[in-house]
Amino acid sequence: MPQKKILLLSVSAGAGHMRAAEAIRAYANMPNSGVTATHLDVMDYVSKGFRKLYTDFYITLVNKAPALWGYLYQITNAAQPDSSMQKLRRGVERLNTKALLKEIAAFKPDAIICTHFLPAEILAGMIRTARLTCPVWVQVTDFDLHRMWVHEHMAGYFAANDEVAFRLRAQGIPPQTIHVTGIPIMPAFAQTLDRSECARAFGLDPQRTIILLMGGGAGLGSLDTIAERLLAWEGNFQLIVLAGKNAHALAALQTLAARYPGRLLAQGFTDQVERLMACADLVITKPGGLTTSECLAMGLPMIVNAPIPGQEERNADFLLEQGVALKAFDGVTLEYRVRYLLEHPAKLAEMRNKAHALGRPDAARNVLGVVLGRTHG
Repeated sequence: MPQKKILLLSVSAGAGHMRAAEAIRAYANMPNSGVTATHLDVMDYVSKGFRKLYTDFYITLVNKAPALWGYLYQITNAAQPDSSMQKLRRGVERLNTKALLKEIAAFKPDAIICTHFLPAEILAGMIRTARLTCPVWVQVTDFDLHRMWVHEHMAGYFAANDEVAFRLRAQGIPPQTIHVTGIPIMPAFAQTLDRSECARAFGLDPQRTIILLMGGGAGLGSLDTIAERLLAWEGNFQLIVLAGKNAHALAALQTLAARYPGRLLAQGFTDQVERLMACADLVITKPGGLTTSECLAMGLPMIVNAPIPGQEERNADFLLEQGVALKAFDGVTLEYRVRYLLEHPAKLAEMRNKAHALGRPDAARNVLGVVLGRTHG
């Protein structure tokens, strides 16, 4: 039988949407899957000006003016789909995505999965006007639902949890098209890894508590300042800090590591995040949908730090409600939360058990099964 062709569409505004698409692609392209999957970044098919507005502006806004981003998140969530502003926005999007539509037509997919709302919105318009006939699926990548994810004519939706599914139904999405799968993460996070073995491979002592501090794919945040504050406390723990692609932060962390021999492991961008997570007893991280889904799959308690107003604040609320995370809003609070958890190992163990129960390591595989008609989600 000929292989099914699946097209994954995402947007490189933040790393999470892209990582969700890559996770589905990884499962689709496994041997004997009967599927060929291709992942496209929509930003590779738009004008330079539109790309700067959609990606660079977003990154700048969430880092330099997070309160403004939170305000925009709220007003766009409340906006009516048929308002003049929304119609203007969709018109600009259509004008800037002609090259993408040509690429889709050339690929001739059997199904399309969108891990960002922009391609979903564009393709919904094409389906409505009969210019596209293949089924289009949408994967929501947070533990909350923003109105911009919701469109008619989609073949189905994949929700992170029951509440997102409930909100989709409240927005008029047919219940039979909604599947609670979790957020797709890479196959590596579904492995069973030995903590002691992983710790020793990184030169860490598995007999001591290990804390993992993550700054996201771009290494955002004052990681060296946070690390220095924690290390100044003479607790019996080791600290791993991931700086991502932030070379300046990595250099500062390496200097700090020299002052605290045997206590700090500084890492730049790495493809071994799952092995570093396997070492950890606790993670300090921003509450992005993908990163926190990876932590849950690994059964890792979290302290969520500096959430972006809007989607990350909603993610943080969900994690706190489920009992798998605490929240820190400044350095003093963060130090207190870390001290509290290390001094109350029963609480840390309770959070770990809840994280294991909440994790969905097979989300990407389940999404693929539904799209291919092999499972019902």
